[in-house]
Amino acid sequence: MMAYFATLDPMTLVRALPGNVAQGLIWGIMALGVYITFRILDFPDLTVDGTLATGGAVAVMMIQGGMHPALVLIFATLAGMLAGIVTGLLHTALGIPGILASILTQISLYSVNLGIMGKANQSIGIGQKGLVASLRFVSADDSYLFFIKLILICLVLVAIVYWMFGTEIGSAIRATGCNEQMARAQGINTNFTKVIALMISNGLVGLCGGIYAQYQGSADVNSGRGAIVIGLAAVIISEVIFGRLCAGRKLAFAYTLAAVFVGAILYYIAYTLVLWLKMPSDYMKLFSAIVVAIFLAIPYLKDKHSTKRRRA
Repeated sequence: MMAYFATLDPMTLVRALPGNVAQGLIWGIMALGVYITFRILDFPDLTVDGTLATGGAVAVMMIQGGMHPALVLIFATLAGMLAGIVTGLLHTALGIPGILASILTQISLYSVNLGIMGKANQSIGIGQKGLVASLRFVSADDSYLFFIKLILICLVLVAIVYWMFGTEIGSAIRATGCNEQMARAQGINTNFTKVIALMISNGLVGLCGGIYAQYQGSADVNSGRGAIVIGLAAVIISEVIFGRLCAGRKLAFAYTLAAVFVGAILYYIAYTLVLWLKMPSDYMKLFSAIVVAIFLAIPYLKDKHSTKRRRA
């Protein structure tokens, strides 16, 4: 056992930390979209696995076409919003159950992404000028500027989402997710609010895909596979760790939204820790599923234990 730990280099973890933070902030944008559907709307949306790749595909192909990397993010977001609308219409207009509607859209997006890129993957290289995010920025001498920019982007997104859910339509979405029957009785068009929420959520996921494609210098049709697990992990970790800290505060909802990014960072740190311990990389999807299962079970087990103590 001592010989095993002697082979581990703590500095490897330290060197990986900037990359973990960068990936956590980028994937936190996707987790923010997952939070909207999973927690606010209470909708099981699996579209994100396809939408993330769509955002990346659109961004990479437009950059190859000569468009500025910052401008392509608008179109990546719009592509994600369009995917969300499709899922919403399949569910509301055609009566297909939510989880099946999202799976149908996700499967369809695989072919759409192949059509956009022309092949399974496309590259732009991390040395492309004007990239919003890139691996090369992580180890640059002025890397702090890159992280400041990422943090500002995340804070702006949190502020926009916070503002939007304080509007009439945002309140209607929250009411729909809380109690759809009661919302409908109050005159809210719940079908419309579902489509809008799915559009916003997948727009954020498409934006994340566009930024992440720039970060790694390429887009792949399989890049979104398992994204929903990472998004759920970030959301659940943030709720378990920061739930009580955010509760009761004046800007509790804003703190909750921001905590999702911290949850994503903690997930990637844990991910790197497992690799550092020399666990087989083939089992990382299993690790992700176990992390989500554990953090989903913690609130339930805590409530169950508290109930037993009160009864005793």
